[in-house]
This record gives sequence, structure tokens and C-alpha cells, in this order.
Amino acid sequence: MNTGWAPAGPSPVPADSRPALLMVDDRASSFTRYAARALPEDLVLLRFAEFRGDLCEDYLSETAHLPAFWVREGVPLAEEARRYREWAAELPAAPTRFCNPSEPRQHVAQRFAALAGLPHLGEHQVAWVRDKAAMKRRFRELGLRTAAFDRVRSAADVERFAAEHGWPLVLKPVDSFACVDTHLLRGRDAVRDIDLAARDFMVEQYLGGTEWEVCGLIHDGEVLSAWPSAMPFRPLAIVDGAMNANISVGTDEGPAVDLPALLQRIVTGMGIDHGYAHMEFFVVDGQVYAGEIGIRPAGCEIPANHGHAYGFDVFAATLDVYLGRRPRLDYRERRCAGDLLLPLPGSGTVRRVTSADELLRLPGVVDAVVRAGVGDTVTARRASHNASGHVHVVGESIGQVEQRMRAILDAFTIEVAPVREPDPVSG
Repeated sequence: MNTGWAPAGPSPVPADSRPALLMVDDRASSFTRYAARALPEDLVLLRFAEFRGDLCEDYLSETAHLPAFWVREGVPLAEEARRYREWAAELPAAPTRFCNPSEPRQHVAQRFAALAGLPHLGEHQVAWVRDKAAMKRRFRELGLRTAAFDRVRSAADVERFAAEHGWPLVLKPVDSFACVDTHLLRGRDAVRDIDLAARDFMVEQYLGGTEWEVCGLIHDGEVLSAWPSAMPFRPLAIVDGAMNANISVGTDEGPAVDLPALLQRIVTGMGIDHGYAHMEFFVVDGQVYAGEIGIRPAGCEIPANHGHAYGFDVFAATLDVYLGRRPRLDYRERRCAGDLLLPLPGSGTVRRVTSADELLRLPGVVDAVVRAGVGDTVTARRASHNASGHVHVVGESIGQVEQRMRAILDAFTIEVAPVREPDPVSG
């Protein structure tokens, strides 16, 4: 199996001036694994006991060489931050920089960093990049177009919005990610089975046109570069079974939009000093509509796509901006490169699955990871990151990459047998 990027590491600096980084670690990812290899002496992990079940034992063993601080469940965060400061003071080098790659932990992670005296996003900034209604209000304050939107608490609220803006509508929790609990409503009947009291929901007008993504690195308040991505299918179609892929466009096929200027307007308007920005936007009849933005590495394998498309170490560059250093962006390629998430058709026991070695022999495949092995128990979820693994596929154009992805899906097989419930015992 190709294990992906070998760490070239962030920009070299003298050992006595290297900053240590505290990184939130609530799930294994290509970025966190890279950081663990690239910064063996300068990385400290911040973990939350409440979410320990999301970290598999293999990953905990893989990162056992790194110091890790566990935030206890049910203990006031201020008390845990005080305990962390005492704990960190005993390390060879206490962290002076902070990175949170986790979208769902933004609120608690940034508040912890503030209490620990580390660089962090303020409360308003967290709201702007996490609460989708507050985010869209901020976009509009910055002069950007957005879909019409409103918070809703009942089916009647949804119907009133639809009376003004029409169907279909998109219903989502304001703090959702990966399309969890997000729905496309085509009429009033669609909302009847949704518990709108369970979460803080918003509704927004469904936009046509083309949906794009763009990522960029920020250093000292400046957007250093912007990398567009095409999506063969929108996320809401993906959770209903469409091909799950993103394609970094290193060629001239990208949208006719000044992407660095678009990101810079938002970064400046939100007062973002540094980090990785990931944004979704729409182009409708030549007009740009801002969708959503996150200030953390993009999900799935999108960052790695950019590395493959432009021929540079994207993870090292990302670590640089979180370590307070300006990265060198030396691009050696200009092509299209995408991540195709391999399907996971259901929950149960894996009976048969195509191997990574087989996938690596297919045209355009430069990396392959198959997480589900024969005999493993897997759980499928209605989420845009639901997958049994992924492949990275390169090509000369968006169309060629997408064509190769479809051939991969034709060649990939996974069989999952549902777990049988035990027969009831007769009395």
C-alpha cells in the first residue's frame, strides 16, 4: 500500500528556536499522521477523553511517541487549561503555537487555546467560521452575495421561508459538517419527519449554477495562494449515493474568479491572522455566491489533492503557517488531481474488498488507502466522508480525472454482510 506523503517537514530552523505546536487530535487523518512523523520532537497532542472512542488503537500506538494531554470529561475547561499549563511546563519545550484541524471541536478547542495562552480564534471569529447563519451574515457585511437564509425552529418557519423563496430548500444545523443532518427539501411533506427541536437549524435557498471549492494558506493576515477544486457531484448528492470526489484544478480550467482576492476579503474582514482556509462557493450566471468557509485543513483528502496537482509538500506548508513561518510554495506540477472516496455500502462485516495494490495498478492512481479489511466490522453513516478508503487520481484535465475515477469505481468491489441479530431465546 502506498502510504502517501513522506514528510519533507516544515521549513528548517535552528533547533534552539523551533516552536512547539499543540494540535487538537480527535481523529486520525493524513494531516495528523504527517505531523506526527514530521515533528517528532516539536508536536504535542490535545485530546478529549469524551471522544476517545474516535481514535483507534492502531493510531494511538502509532502516535504513542508524542506527549498527549487528555482533557477530562465533565471537568470545567478552565481547570483543565490550568492543569495543562502545569503539565506543559514540565515538557522539554512547552508549545507556543496552536493548530485545530477539527471542525466540530472549534468552539471548545479555541476556548482551550485562549485559556492556555496560545494563539487562537476569538469568540466572534469562531462564530463566523462555525455558525453558518452568523457566517453568512458576515459574508453579507463584507459585500458578498449569499443564498437567502434564516434560522428556523418549526415546520411553519420553513413553510413561511418557502412561501417567499420557493422550493427546493436546504435545511441544515447551523453547526453541521460533512452534511450530517443536512437535507434537500423539495416540498412541505419533506420536513414533517425531521425533529427541528433536536438542533439549531437554518434553511437556505437552493442555488443552481456550479459549486466550487477553494483552499488557501494564510500567513500574517495574507492569503499566500488559492487552489480551486471541482466537485463532480454536490455534497448533498454524495450522501445520497453519488460519486464522492474532489478534484484540485492546477490547470486553467478553474472558475473565472479572482480566488486570492475572494479569500483575502474574507480573511481581512474576519481578522484571521494565519491558518488553512477551505471555502465553498457557487457561480450562478457569472455571479459569485459565498457558501461556507472553515479555518482549518479541508476534510477528506482535499489538501493532498493540491500537493499532487501542484507538485509540492502541502502538509509541510500547512504546518509552517501554524508554526508562524512563511512557507515556500515551490510548485513543480500543473495538472488535475483528485481524491475519490471509495464506497461503504452498509454496516456489517466485510466479506470481500479490492486491495490497495490492485487499485494502484489502475490508470492515474498515485496513492491508494483501503481501510476496510476482510473480517472487519464497519459502520456506514449518512455523511459526506463516509468511505471504506480513498484513492488519489491524476490527469491532464478535470474530465480525464473524472473518467478515471469512474473506471476505478467499476473495478472496486466491497461486500458487506449485515451483522445478524441473535435469535431470541425461547421461554
